[in-house]
Amino acid sequence: MTLEPREPRSSPSPSEANREHEAPPGQVHRRDLLVRAAAGSLGALAESWLSGRTAQGQAPPQAAASPVAVENARPGSTDWQLTRVRLDQTGGYRASRVEGYCSRQSVAAGESIDFMVSTDPARRFQIEIFRTGYYGGRGARLMRTLGPFRGQVQPMPPVGEKNLRECRWPAAATLTIPADWTSGVYLGRLTVLPEDASESYWQSYVVFVVRDDRPADILFQVSDNTWQAYNRWPDNYSIYTHPKGNQGPWADVSFDRPYAKYAQIYENPQSIGSGEWLCFEFPMAYWLEQQGYDVTYCSNSDMLTPERGLRCKAFLSVGHDEYWDLRQYESVVKLRDAGVSLLFFSGNSVCWVTPLRAGADGRPNRIMFRGGPYGGDYKFAALREKEHGPFPHRGPDEGYLIGARNVDPVNGGGDWTVTQPDHWMFHGTGMKRGDSVPGLIGWEYHGDPPPDLPGLEIVAAGTAWQGGVRPQQWAATIYPGPKQNFVFNASTIFWCQDLSSPPGHILPWSHWSRPHGPDERIARITHNLLRRALHPPSP
Repeated sequence: MTLEPREPRSSPSPSEANREHEAPPGQVHRRDLLVRAAAGSLGALAESWLSGRTAQGQAPPQAAASPVAVENARPGSTDWQLTRVRLDQTGGYRASRVEGYCSRQSVAAGESIDFMVSTDPARRFQIEIFRTGYYGGRGARLMRTLGPFRGQVQPMPPVGEKNLRECRWPAAATLTIPADWTSGVYLGRLTVLPEDASESYWQSYVVFVVRDDRPADILFQVSDNTWQAYNRWPDNYSIYTHPKGNQGPWADVSFDRPYAKYAQIYENPQSIGSGEWLCFEFPMAYWLEQQGYDVTYCSNSDMLTPERGLRCKAFLSVGHDEYWDLRQYESVVKLRDAGVSLLFFSGNSVCWVTPLRAGADGRPNRIMFRGGPYGGDYKFAALREKEHGPFPHRGPDEGYLIGARNVDPVNGGGDWTVTQPDHWMFHGTGMKRGDSVPGLIGWEYHGDPPPDLPGLEIVAAGTAWQGGVRPQQWAATIYPGPKQNFVFNASTIFWCQDLSSPPGHILPWSHWSRPHGPDERIARITHNLLRRALHPPSP
């Protein structure tokens, strides 16, 4: 598929709106004015909050401007999305004119990250690094432009054991993360530069997380294990595409390869190279940063130990968060038991045990596979073992962490229907028992809450329909933690679709059902949950 620009151009470059210029002597830089305005607005918000005049849906105040608030006061970019993308073949996944991957899933300030890039044919290219966020509604800010570089056609990796496709491309560029780069999800836009006026330019992304270790209110875990599990690069190589079948332990996948076109429920070629970030998680990050929450970001692999999460008050699982290393599970249990609130704004979460191991060159956490189901001795795990095993691993019953379980069928769509409107999470929504948010359930969800989990409440429930004809019961739940914290399960991949619809994002649809986009009731519920997580009542 080709996305044509409005006007042809011989070579792309960042627009003037993306560049920062120094202020003349004696004048205040516009950027500094915006930063001061952010701090002032937060102070005004705190005053209105304390006086009871905060508008419905408004976020809680921060005592001082957080790094994210300061970052979002800077001007965003008007040109950060992909404009021209072209797949190698109709119905395919790869866009080989320019493609690449990163040497690490996440990186901290002061650390270096390599970008491996291939261009076919060999052409000059540049890399524009953007941080995604709110930025006054623009959705991203240009942080740095690298290049131009002379691209080369990189070799196709051989098919290894268990169908592994592991690229070993040389680094085309290396970046040391500056100390002032705020934690977030970063996109590197790769753009081939035409040789002359007879050629056009082509684009794709690479994606990585900048993490930090500061105390923060909210830790946002991106679901990059799941992005990689479904990644079909170069043509049909994912955890789901082994000749033996799509649910067994037979296929290995590597982070050392580009992200191909999103390959599941809808067409989204504008996101090539970005995993599933723009599809299912970016609306939550955009909304959190718009509302002024103090949020920091990490990859799945950053949660193999609990230390990062223990410095935060709330842990967020967002979108499609299906594949967890067992060490992630153990870490998040420790967070809950230490008093961190867990908010699963996700569906099909903690479904498969996903052991991570080093790549061919020894870099850690670069290869994974479907090791076995979570579920302990629960019936769904036993069914998967019987139908698709034997598996080398079995995880504990995820219902005792999330508050509900993965079920069969897990695919479908439906309305998110309130069953307990008097619960505090619905305060200010005006919702009554039986009121529904249309299309919010999908395309995967949770059900079968453990009946013996102390304090568990079902706050929303109903029927999802697979293909419009096969019913399944889902349940959204909440239960108390040991230290005035709690665990919330929204029971849908689509939750954040009803928070915002930022630039670069397309509303998904599946199974003859779709979410409708921003809904003030979902925003209010999310605010209520976050307020309680960040400011729990006194014991």
